[in-house]
Amino acid sequence: MGGTAYKLTLANEGLVMDFADDLDPDAVAAAQEAEEMIKSGATDVMAIIEGVVAEAGPEEESPMAELPEIDPVRVALVMPSTTTDLAWSQSLYDSLVELQEAYGEDVIEIAFTENMFNVTDAAAAIRDYANDGYNLVIAHGAQYGTSLFEIAPDFPDTSFAWGTTTNTGEEEGVTNVFAYEPRAEEGGYVTGVLGANLTESGIIGLVGPVDAGDAKLHVDGFVAGVRDANPDVQVNVSFTGSFGDTALAAEAANTHIQAGADVLTGSSQQVAGAIGVAKEEGVPWMGIQADQSPLAPEVVIATVLYDWKPTLLEMITSQQAGQMGGKVLQLTLANGGQTMIYSDTLPEEAVAAAMEAEQGIIDGTIEIVAEPR
Repeated sequence: MGGTAYKLTLANEGLVMDFADDLDPDAVAAAQEAEEMIKSGATDVMAIIEGVVAEAGPEEESPMAELPEIDPVRVALVMPSTTTDLAWSQSLYDSLVELQEAYGEDVIEIAFTENMFNVTDAAAAIRDYANDGYNLVIAHGAQYGTSLFEIAPDFPDTSFAWGTTTNTGEEEGVTNVFAYEPRAEEGGYVTGVLGANLTESGIIGLVGPVDAGDAKLHVDGFVAGVRDANPDVQVNVSFTGSFGDTALAAEAANTHIQAGADVLTGSSQQVAGAIGVAKEEGVPWMGIQADQSPLAPEVVIATVLYDWKPTLLEMITSQQAGQMGGKVLQLTLANGGQTMIYSDTLPEEAVAAAMEAEQGIIDGTIEIVAEPR
């Protein structure tokens, strides 16, 4: 009446290979040869699998173990907001701290100055760090460029960096400045696809700071992702004109919700105000730059996380190899500078669509075309 275990194998034809007619003949021949080897017993698949597992060991090697060797380095960071802004400044600071934890404080020394939105004050802080002998001074804001190009020539043994930009100061004769640019349209596109698959009202609200830099790229990519996923979905975009005014961001979020938006997104440190509104109204929020879920875990459903570690290491290793600047470094999905985080509460089909978009950007099959605005 029972008690027998049955196996479906190639030998007993419980498994039958079916190859498409348009496959490369050499590939099919190799597969058929493997099939015959398994049938005859010449290839023991389970032994191969067990051997691979044994070689791999009980634990996977941590990605941090693959970090390059570096000499001791002193890094200073000048930021327009705080290390806890849940956006632009925190994303870079957190990555820098993670590197310090991986290498040790004796290898990476960190100093930072917060709330330097005033360009004159920021310039003074940048110059002070250079005077103090820091190897790499990062001016983490596009507003710092003019000051940086004036300061950098005075300290040829110090590397400087700024973003978001592609200008290294080459035309000005500056040789010790790195430029960095998050390609925010990539993560924006992915969350656009996700939002289009989530909205029931057919309206999504986006709260931006200014129509420039990576904020503009985010908007362009997001709108393109929504359009490609569902052209019937409407994206209402509002710019507050501020990176840090949380009250204006909250007002913009309220306006979007009143206009029928049932999904919200936005960028920069101002969005703490918008997320507060999303939390009150129970509207899903998709973030970018830093992980904003600690602020409202019940509504923050996805994040385009900026991982600056590869960029920071590129600057450090370049400088220690003798190249003080002159490189433009980008954060992309392909190089790990952007990482997608999805909430476990999301529908599987929506996440699948977003992940397909993510892979399409990485392998180049998706071209992000911005609509004129």
